[in-house]
Amino acid sequence: MDKCVKTKKINYIDLFAGAGGLSEGFSDVGFEPLAHVEMNTDACQTLKTRACFYYLKNAGRLDVYYNYLKKQISKEQLHSYVPDFVLESVICETMSVNTMESIYQRIKKSMKLLNVSDVDLVVGGPPCQAYSRVGRSRKCMDYDPRNELYKLYVQVLKRYDPKMFVFENVPGLLTAGGGRYLADILNKFKSLGYTLQYRIVDASNFGVLQKRQRIILVGWKTDLGFQYPKITETKTNYTVSDILKDLPAIFPGESSDKYSNAEISSYLVKSGIRTSDDVLTWHIARSHIDRDREIYRHVIETWNDGHKRLRYSDLPQQLITHKNTSGFLDRFKVVAADLSASHTMMAHISKDGHHYIHPDINQTRSISVREAARIQSFPDNFYFEGSRTAAFMQIGNAVPPLMAKAIATAIYKQFAKGDKDV
Repeated sequence: MDKCVKTKKINYIDLFAGAGGLSEGFSDVGFEPLAHVEMNTDACQTLKTRACFYYLKNAGRLDVYYNYLKKQISKEQLHSYVPDFVLESVICETMSVNTMESIYQRIKKSMKLLNVSDVDLVVGGPPCQAYSRVGRSRKCMDYDPRNELYKLYVQVLKRYDPKMFVFENVPGLLTAGGGRYLADILNKFKSLGYTLQYRIVDASNFGVLQKRQRIILVGWKTDLGFQYPKITETKTNYTVSDILKDLPAIFPGESSDKYSNAEISSYLVKSGIRTSDDVLTWHIARSHIDRDREIYRHVIETWNDGHKRLRYSDLPQQLITHKNTSGFLDRFKVVAADLSASHTMMAHISKDGHHYIHPDINQTRSISVREAARIQSFPDNFYFEGSRTAAFMQIGNAVPPLMAKAIATAIYKQFAKGDKDV
């Protein structure tokens, strides 16, 4: 199979793709990826594995994918079931002035294999650490080269002239550099003939059981009659416990590949996070020293006693080891099972789990990789490649797939109005 038959799918390129949280939403709706561009090797392997999932799903061979998750076949054997162009659509390359021509050539090859002449959509957003308020508060980011990565996004738009694009980032972009970065981004996008609009959205309004704000900037060619997508919000009556209770209890350093006998919550079913065919992966917990577990108990008990957050400075003196007792006082924080949304998942979870403590005082641990993935709304059949630390990093940096799906659905409707075959 050297060539894919052309379909009526709307195609897209995903820049700074990470593990593919944004892509997951667009692929789930039915968009066709031309390329995912990402520099992290573990994330690229994750993207390839997910590309295999979608190819095998469309081919009616998901049994092969699940055999991989069950470790019955190797990664090489999984890859042997899909044509090369599926894997080659993942471009593992650092976007820079020096690499862009190479990236363009690989995108050109992908477009040729898919018999595509035009790019419909570009999605993605440069790494957000340079714009985040947290990052700016920890060190000076004025000379961080990541501040300028949006210029490469602009280059891609100029090269492919897509009908629409989605630029995602953190709300801190509004004030980064005194607002000069956003102003330059908007000016450059407008100079390419795009009408622009941006809004701050919260993932919790789209079926994600997590508070997570993001800027979603959308641009469309002025003459196409498009508009900012009417993203449908999803109101739920669920709590965080609905994504935890069917996962078996494990203790620090333990793992499990079997679901518990608890009833699957309607949230997991309706959201598509868990299906009857799923294989449990990555339900793996960190090991913790005794002192940290004792702190976790205090944090959980304080929350259970009237929904109070324990400040680090309020811990018993023998448990306080950090010199800083005036800042970052919520460094230990429980994921509250009885709230409608968790606090924001961040990439720092790859360093330690203190900010994401499991609510069950009997387990006294930080959350597992799979629990973190569910908080971000990744489906259980989404497999993260690499080490546990790498998986946490990929999850913490991701766009929640359910939020991405809401955006993709609204955009798909606009494209469909202009093409009866879509």
